[in-house]
Amino acid sequence: MTGLNCLSRRAALAVALSWAGTVARAHKNKDEARLPVVGPAPDFALTAATGERIALADLRGKVLAVTFIFTSCSDTCPLLTAKMAEVQRRLGADFGARVGFVSVTVDPANDTPERLREYAGRFGADVPGWSFATGSPAQIEDVVRRYGAFAKKTDRGDLEHLTLTSLIDARGRLRVQYLGWRFDAREMLADLRALLREA
Repeated sequence: MTGLNCLSRRAALAVALSWAGTVARAHKNKDEARLPVVGPAPDFALTAATGERIALADLRGKVLAVTFIFTSCSDTCPLLTAKMAEVQRRLGADFGARVGFVSVTVDPANDTPERLREYAGRFGADVPGWSFATGSPAQIEDVVRRYGAFAKKTDRGDLEHLTLTSLIDARGRLRVQYLGWRFDAREMLADLRALLREA
């Protein structure tokens, strides 16, 4: 995968979300009480690595982090997944019960549920609190597009994709997005806890 320019969340939140025609904006400083509300999070219904159906609507009531990865990625995906695993550990008892992660593959042709389970195990993902999801190529393309992300095969056969992580509140609203993997895990943890306080 070709490395993409990774920006901080505050710079990244100026990215236009094509599915809503709106612009996500960061809170002005770390002391602000509330994260912005971008709009309803795009729905999805996919297949988890366990073989069970996973849909955004079924996760209502939990604060979520939704990201896009693929298991054969050798640069940004492992770094991002390791960072999320760190946040998972720091959330303690809230993880799974009140906070969930969903990592959606952008390579459904190769990322079978079995491969996703192996990938999850490498990072100590606490399943079922952290779901790794796949679907048909059309389903994945639709979810990627509606979240404002990007994935495509290059002429060389490599897979390029935008590393994008979206935080969704307990009411199913998109609140903030992190572009790249260089954001501070402590900032993500603070944002998740802020959304938990709202809930």
